[in-house]
Amino acid sequence: MHSKDQISHDEYQKTVDWLMSQTKHRPQVAIICGSGLGTLADTLKCQVSFAYSDIPGFPQSTVQGHAGRLVFGELKGKSCVCMQGRFHMYEGHSLLKTTFPVRVFKLMGVETLIVTNAAGSLADGLQPGDIMIIKDHINFPGLAGLNPLCGPNDEKFGPRFPAMSGCYDKGLRCLAMEIAKQMGVAGLMQEGVYAMVGGPNFETIAEAKLMHRLGVDAVGMSTAPEVIVATHCGLRVFGLSLITNKVVKSYEDSDSVNHDGVLEIGRLRSQTVQQLVTELINRMEINNNENTKNTF
Repeated sequence: MHSKDQISHDEYQKTVDWLMSQTKHRPQVAIICGSGLGTLADTLKCQVSFAYSDIPGFPQSTVQGHAGRLVFGELKGKSCVCMQGRFHMYEGHSLLKTTFPVRVFKLMGVETLIVTNAAGSLADGLQPGDIMIIKDHINFPGLAGLNPLCGPNDEKFGPRFPAMSGCYDKGLRCLAMEIAKQMGVAGLMQEGVYAMVGGPNFETIAEAKLMHRLGVDAVGMSTAPEVIVATHCGLRVFGLSLITNKVVKSYEDSDSVNHDGVLEIGRLRSQTVQQLVTELINRMEINNNENTKNTF
C-alpha cells in the first residue's frame, strides 16, 4: 500500500539543495516539536525560517498548536533546525511524507534528532505536567504493517532490516536526567515506554486498559515513524513526552480528554522543556566536521 507513494533520493536531494541555497546554516541537531511545544524554536539565534508551504516537497501541518515552520538557527554554539509542527498519519499523509523531513535533515548533515510530543499517561506514577524521557516505544501502526520503511529500501540511507533495540540513545537519556536534577525538576521526570496509535480519536477505555497491561507508560499519535527513519539512516535520537492528561482506564471515571487541555499543559511546561532541551544540546558532543560549520 506504500509503494504508490515512493520518494526517490533525488527528490530528497532537491529539497536539501533548495534549503541550502536559502540559508548558510548547516544544522548538526534537528528538533521536532510536538503540540504546544513550538516555542523551543524561539530560542534559536540568527534565525532563518521557512513556511512548510514554501519548501519543495514538504507536506503541510494542519493541526492546532503546530505552526508549520522550519526554523534554522544557533543554540549554545551549535547549528540547529527546528520543526514548529510535525506531520501525522491522521492528517492523510503517507508515512513517507510524515517522515520526509528526517531524511532531508540527514542529507543536510544532522547527526542528532530530538523528538518531543504531547502524550497521555497510562502509568499511575505519571501526572499531567510531568516529563517522560522515552526509553523505548511500541509502534502499533507498525505492528499492523504501517511502517515508513515499507517498499523498496534505499541503501544510501540505511539497511533493509535495521535494528530498533537501541533507538533511543542511552547516553543522552542519562545526560537529560542529570540536567533535570541540576535544574531542580527531577521530581517531574522519569523514563518510560511510549506507544503510538493512529488517531485522531483519543483511546477507548478498553484500548487504554490493554496498553496499560502491555507495559505502556504514555500514548500519543506521532513520533515512532520519525524515530524509525532516523534510526534507519544512522541518526542519534533523544525523545521526550510532555504528559498532558491522564488516559481514562475505568468505566466509572467521568473525565475525558480534549486537545485544548493538551495545549494548555504545553504552555504551562514549555519553559521547563525548553530549558532542558537547550542544556542537553549545550552538553552533547557533536562531530565538528567541515560540512557542519556555518559560514556567515
